[in-house]
Amino acid sequence: MKRRAIAVPVLLAGVLAGCTEAGDLSSVPSTATASGVTAKRVLQVTEVHEATGMTLLEGPTFGPDGSLYVVDVTAPPGAGKVLRIDLDEESVEQVWTDDSSALTSAQFHSDDGRLYVTDFLSGSIRSMTAEGQDVRDVVTGPIDGIPMQPDDIAFGEDGALYVTDAAGAQDPYWEATGRIVRVDPSTGAPTVLASELPSPNGIAFSPDHGELWVSLNTGNRIDRLTLAEGGAEVATAFPAIHASPGIGQLDSIAVDADGNLYVGLHSRPEILVYDTSGALLQTVTMTGEGVSSATNVAIQPGTSVAYATVSGPDGGFLYSFEAQAAGIPQSTGG
Repeated sequence: MKRRAIAVPVLLAGVLAGCTEAGDLSSVPSTATASGVTAKRVLQVTEVHEATGMTLLEGPTFGPDGSLYVVDVTAPPGAGKVLRIDLDEESVEQVWTDDSSALTSAQFHSDDGRLYVTDFLSGSIRSMTAEGQDVRDVVTGPIDGIPMQPDDIAFGEDGALYVTDAAGAQDPYWEATGRIVRVDPSTGAPTVLASELPSPNGIAFSPDHGELWVSLNTGNRIDRLTLAEGGAEVATAFPAIHASPGIGQLDSIAVDADGNLYVGLHSRPEILVYDTSGALLQTVTMTGEGVSSATNVAIQPGTSVAYATVSGPDGGFLYSFEAQAAGIPQSTGG
C-alpha cells in the first residue's frame, strides 16, 4: 500500500503469498493467553478483484451513524472504494467509487462530520459526506515542489489534519524520503512538519493530544513527536519503539483511552499492542488460511471491542478482539 503507482504492486506482493482456502472461524471465540490472543472472524467484506488480482482493506473508522467504514486500496473502477459495514446486520454496502483512485485511509472529522480519504495515486486528500456525496479536494498537487503520496491521517485537537506522506518515493522505495504534513484548519494550507523519514505510514495522537505517534513502514520503528504550541512545528522527536516483525512491515496505528498503541502489520496477519514505555503487551493473531496482512484497527467508541481489517489471497475480512481499553476518537487507525 505504499508506493507510487509503478511500485504499489511491489509492496503488496505479500498479500498474494499463499493460495489455500480460509477456514470458517465464525464460531471460534476470542481466547487470551499470557502472550497473545486469537481474534474472531466477523465477516468477509470483499472478494479478490479479477481486474487487480487482489483486495486490500484499510482505514476502518466509525461514522456518525455507528457503522464502520473501510476503504479497499486495490478496488478497480466501479467496485466499492469506500464501503460501509453494518455490524449488527453483518452487511456491506458500497458508498463511493471512481475510475482512478487508490484510497489508503479514511477518517471522520468531528467538526464537520465529513469523511476524509487519502488517494495514494493522485496525491490528493478528499472529503465527502457519509453517503459518498459532495466530494471535495482538500489538498492536491505538490507540496514544496514534491508530489505528495498520502497514506494515513489524524486530526489534531484544533481540527488540523496531519498526514503521513511517502513524498515521491520510487525504486528503491525504502529510501528515507517520507514526510509528515500538516493541513491548517483555517486556511487549508499544507506545511511539512518532518522529512527524510523511511516510509511513514500510521499516525495517531495520544488521548490528550500531547504526543503524536508515527510508524515507519520500512524503518520498523515508531517515532514519538511532540508539537509546539499551535501544532504547526515539531518540538521534539525521537525513535520510541523498535519492532521486530520479521517478514511483516509496520502499518497503521490506533490508540486507546489508556494510550496503548495498536500497530497493524503488512505481510503478516497480526496486530502488535504496545504501551507507551515500549513494552509489547500483546500480539493479536488472525488465524485461518488465506489471510496475510492485518493492516489497521478501529476500537468502537465507548467500548473495548476492536475491529481489524485483514486481507489476503482469499479476500478482505473483518476480525474482532478485546482491546486493552476503551475506544476514543484516536482509536481509528487512519
